[in-house]
Amino acid sequence: MQYSREVEEMFCVAKGAKHDPAPIPEEGKWVKAKEIKDISGLTHGVGWCAPQQGGCKLTLNIKEGIIQEALLETIGCSGMTHSAAMAAEILPGKTILEALNSDLVCDAINTAMRELFLQIVYGRSQSAFSENGLPVGAGLEDLGKGLRSQIGTMYGTLQKGPRYLEMAEGYVLGIGLDENGEIIGYKFVSLGKMMDAIKKGVDPKEAYEKNIGTYGRFAEAATVLDPRKQ
Repeated sequence: MQYSREVEEMFCVAKGAKHDPAPIPEEGKWVKAKEIKDISGLTHGVGWCAPQQGGCKLTLNIKEGIIQEALLETIGCSGMTHSAAMAAEILPGKTILEALNSDLVCDAINTAMRELFLQIVYGRSQSAFSENGLPVGAGLEDLGKGLRSQIGTMYGTLQKGPRYLEMAEGYVLGIGLDENGEIIGYKFVSLGKMMDAIKKGVDPKEAYEKNIGTYGRFAEAATVLDPRKQ
């Protein structure tokens, strides 16, 4: 350790106050975090790239400072999907400090990691008050049974109005309009359930038809539109 001449010549004054870090909630305990290994918790965050072309939702499950589980969900940019594939290999096993300073290939993923780091080290995790936290694998619960991201894709113009393209229930096949031309419901196919059935040997046509559902007052619609063609 090097000291400047001015410091070397200073009189030594004893440091009397002992001021520990404030305790933060972690997995049902109050922890005074002094080192990276003191940090545990599961949390989510979002990030965006510089041109704001796409976004990433990142979920991390951290135990004693080490990332045990990572879920990456991206939208808006085709290249981000490949970046997420690499980041899913990079993140597990790293400390959160290492991960913060790792190149996660995509700006949006790097930004999401920064936002998660801030949350987790300040005790703002989703599992802050859950005793022993959440088991590794809990990140998949966000995806539901079909292990598909919850996506909402809507489009609208002043001239032609709104179009529902993708809902949490699935891929929208048709939107139902009443006599006034207002949307009162929609028909969808659950792609995750359909693909699960096809993988089990169900005929694709049958799997498609069995996984179609409706929402709202679709049965009362005066007009049904294909939102991608009409």
